[in-house]
Amino acid sequence: MNAESKTGYAPIHGMQLYYEIHGQGKPMVLLHGGITAFEGFGTNIDALAKSRQVIAVHLQGHGNTADIDRPYRFEALADDVAALVAYLKLGKIDLVGYSFGGDVALQTAIRHPEVVDHLVVISSVMAQTGFYPEGLALFAEMSKNAPMLADSVKKSPLATMYPKTNWETSFKKMGELTSTPFDWSAQVKALKEPTLLVFADADAVRADHIIEFYKALGGAQRDAGLDGSMRSMAQLAILPGTTHYNIIASPSLAVVIGEFLGR
Repeated sequence: MNAESKTGYAPIHGMQLYYEIHGQGKPMVLLHGGITAFEGFGTNIDALAKSRQVIAVHLQGHGNTADIDRPYRFEALADDVAALVAYLKLGKIDLVGYSFGGDVALQTAIRHPEVVDHLVVISSVMAQTGFYPEGLALFAEMSKNAPMLADSVKKSPLATMYPKTNWETSFKKMGELTSTPFDWSAQVKALKEPTLLVFADADAVRADHIIEFYKALGGAQRDAGLDGSMRSMAQLAILPGTTHYNIIASPSLAVVIGEFLGR
């Protein structure tokens, strides 16, 4: 965190929701992936904050936001984000989310379109079956394997950063969430916000699902024409040399987000 950043806790739905504010300009809310927190974005936070006010959030049970007696649900977490926007009086925001946070961002746009101007979804799905079978198998076993997974995290730098986190509970809740079927394709087709989808070229999301997701947003329907005038408002970026697990640290990420928002 740089010297100009601000931190705070917002009283949201029985939680003290932690956030950091970086930079100045139009507000952009940044949502992290599951189990980890927004530190995974690395230098991309500072890169985005050069032209935006970036509000990076720790969602329920992640990082500095203590857990509450509530399961992880994308819809409830989306309501938390909308409540934070209202609490900070941000008005209409650009919303960026990665993986778990990408689905929270997607649900925020679905449930609270009045607060979302532009939407960026990184390595996320519009249906639970969008992941490769091996990923779905891991989700199905996550709750059962929570004690073992928790022990592995306790030996990592993440545990040093957030010593108060109950990692076993986090994995159990995340396993329940990610193994619960959902399909939001109908709601995605109804979205009006200009949306950028970003994926790794070796992602955990199936390639055919990426295309279906893009098509649901109006993309990949026809030739955009010589002048590009027939293209949809949706955009799709595939970052080369990346995976689902390192895409948010890629310097290319801030570049493609900046170009999308600049248009």
